[in-house]
Amino acid sequence: MGERPEITRSRDRRRTRARPLAAVAVAVLVAAAGCGDAGPARTADTAPTPTRSSTPTPASTGSPAPPDLPAPDAKIPTDAAKLAAALERTTSRLDEAIEAWTAGGKAAKGPPPEEVELLALHQQRIYRYAARHPKVAARAFARLPAGPAAQARDNTAAIRELLSLAHPIKGSATFKVRDPLPAGTLLGYFKKAERRFGVEWEVLAAVMFAETKFGRVCSASHVGAQGPMQFMPATWKAYGMGGDIQNARDAVMAAANYLRATGAPGDYRRALHAYNPSQAYVNAILLHARQIKRDAGNFYAYYAWQVYVITTTGERRLTGP
Repeated sequence: MGERPEITRSRDRRRTRARPLAAVAVAVLVAAAGCGDAGPARTADTAPTPTRSSTPTPASTGSPAPPDLPAPDAKIPTDAAKLAAALERTTSRLDEAIEAWTAGGKAAKGPPPEEVELLALHQQRIYRYAARHPKVAARAFARLPAGPAAQARDNTAAIRELLSLAHPIKGSATFKVRDPLPAGTLLGYFKKAERRFGVEWEVLAAVMFAETKFGRVCSASHVGAQGPMQFMPATWKAYGMGGDIQNARDAVMAAANYLRATGAPGDYRRALHAYNPSQAYVNAILLHARQIKRDAGNFYAYYAWQVYVITTTGERRLTGP
């Protein structure tokens, strides 16, 4: 999956008329399949990283977390007041850690620092609990200031929408996962696609986040969608502009091309529904994109969230500490 040469402008500008082809399937629906012989695409910022197989069993916690950071399997409070306090404390510390990681807004290079990774995972786990316990979540979020409460409601609603699309798989299934490209590299791809096709980079980021957690999942979906933006082969043939479906840069450009051809930026709901014909999916993408627009730091928080799958024996985390 090495990086392809720069696509010529004439090919970049090619936009085929929209066809009634579903482009993708959400990452929580993935099933076992290959993702090529190499690791992530080569860029100036990263060397190839081998893919690794993972069965859907609880991720190893490895070394204990520093005493002032939440452990990967730290208990999530079930009391509304304690849940609100944990979310507010975790998100505040995560924001500060991301600010330090990005040096006040610069494109981050390399993997997230341990502090960002652990805090982001804890935040993600709080939201996943909240999504499954709406009554407790409602009481907890009512205790938060207006801004954090709105963020919490958006994130929880988005997770709940994606969970509604979950396609449980056998507990013995094997997945291929890998480390994502650096956040700054992906951010560059999203912004380049926005300049070329007029599709907001925040929407493109939200799509890749929902589909494969920014390329961590490299298995095909249970319906055959492939690559970091999870294109069906027929849709890729029409909108991939001759690129490599497994290449992150090519896939982001193709997604922008497809969304532009199906209604974006004028009608994101229509375009996203063409990308994946589900109102739950559309709602989730727009909720996540809204949070990134409100604060670009949320892009880095989402980048540090991990891959979960739904199995017939329960939820499993495949990546992370």
